[in-house]
Amino acid sequence: MAEITAAIVKELRERTGAGMMDCKKALAETNGDMEAAIDWLRTKGLAAAAKKAGRQAAEGLVGVAVSGKKGAAVEVNSETDFVAKNEQFQAFVRDVTRLALAGDDDVEALKGAAMPQGGTVADVLTHNIATIGEHQSLRRVRTLSVEQGAIVSYVHNAAAPGLGKIGVLVALESAASEDVLSGLGKQLAMHIAAASPQALDAEGLDADVIERERAIAAERAAESGKPANIVEKMVEGAIAKFKKEAALLSQLFVIDNKTPVQDVVAAAAKDAGTPIVLRDYVRFQLGEGIEKKESDFAAEVAATAGIKG
Repeated sequence: MAEITAAIVKELRERTGAGMMDCKKALAETNGDMEAAIDWLRTKGLAAAAKKAGRQAAEGLVGVAVSGKKGAAVEVNSETDFVAKNEQFQAFVRDVTRLALAGDDDVEALKGAAMPQGGTVADVLTHNIATIGEHQSLRRVRTLSVEQGAIVSYVHNAAAPGLGKIGVLVALESAASEDVLSGLGKQLAMHIAAASPQALDAEGLDADVIERERAIAAERAAESGKPANIVEKMVEGAIAKFKKEAALLSQLFVIDNKTPVQDVVAAAAKDAGTPIVLRDYVRFQLGEGIEKKESDFAAEVAATAGIKG
C-alpha cells in the first residue's frame, strides 16, 4: 500500500474541501491514488467536484491581446511569482502575445516567430532564462477570430495592461455596434473568469469527463437502495445537471445568478435589433493542470549545507 503522507492528505483537502479524517480514509481506500480518492469522496457525498484543472500552482503570466477581429491568449510560466513582476519578463509576454495574433494555436510555430528586438521567441526566451536566472517556458497559445463582430478581452486582477493570472477572450459574431458588443463581451468575459466553464455548450464537453461523472452518479444512486428504473433516472438527472453547470451557454449568469448565459446573449440581441452569436471563448488560468512541488525550505538549506536531520 502506498504511504499516505500529511502532504497528500493536505492536497486532497485543498482540492475537495473534505475533512481530514475523510481524506485519510479516502486515500487508504484507494491506495493513495489522488484522482480515485476524489471520486471516492464524491461518491460518499463528502466532496464537491474537484476543479477541472486541479491545483493552480505554476507561476508566470497569462497575456491577452486583440487586433481588429482577432484575439490571442498565451501563457508563459516561470518558477516564482517574483519573476512575473519583472519588467523584462512582462515585456516578453506582451511581445509574444502580440506576435501570436499573426499565427494560430501552434506553440512551436510561435517559438520560431521573429521578435521585434531580433532573434526568435525561443532565442529571447533562452536569453531571459540566462539573465533573469530562472527557468521559463512558453506553455500554450490560443487564438480566436470572427468575420463580423468583436473579440473582447479581459484580465482578472491584471498585473499590467493585458497581463495577469486569468485571461479571457470572447468571440461575438454580430452586426451590432462596437459599443454593444464591447459591453456584452466584457460582462461575459467576467462571467467566464469567475465560473470557469468547461466548454461552450454541452456537446463540447469532454466525453471522458462525462463518463467519470456518470460512474460517480451511478455508484451514489445505487447506494440509495431504490429500484433500478429510479436509479437510472437519478443518474441521468445528475448528468443533465452536470452538463448544465459545466457548459457556458447554460450556466447561470454570475451577475444575477438566475439567467442562463444564452438568454443574456439573446436579450442583448433583441435590444440591439440584430442577431448576436457567442461563437467561442478562451479562458487561460495560470498554471491550470500543473502541480507545483511543495518544498521544505529548511530541509533544502540543511541538505545543501550537508546537515543531517
